Amino acid sequence: QVQFVESGGGLVQPGGSLRLSCSASGFTLDNYAIGWFRQAPGKERERVSCISASTSDSTTYYEDVGKGRFTISRDNAKNTVYLQMNSLKPDDTAVYYCAASVLSPCVFAGIGLYDYWGQGTQVTVSS
Repeated sequence: QVQFVESGGGLVQPGGSLRLSCSASGFTLDNYAIGWFRQAPGKERERVSCISASTSDSTTYYEDVGKGRFTISRDNAKNTVYLQMNSLKPDDTAVYYCAASVLSPCVFAGIGLYDYWGQGTQVTVSS
């Protein structure tokens, strides 16, 4: 059985923090590059961060929108990738997805390069 699930979303006030989790069963995440994407209503899905496979030393990447506020990390023992989001703003409101890329490194951000996707978790930033 293969399962790939995001969790940790919710409602938070501006300036607050959330920690999203991307957990897997049936396959091992450390063999894949894992990207975090988000999609707000009426907007294009965009990548916010990526962590390379552990065999590539788990190098991290951040798009400008989250740089300095978001941190991606990997816990191989738990087969989980995290996205820590601090100083959240209303514009961060979106459904957040994790995705796994079998062959492509994080240096490539296109959504077509990711093979497996979770179902998404809603993040709402509002007072």
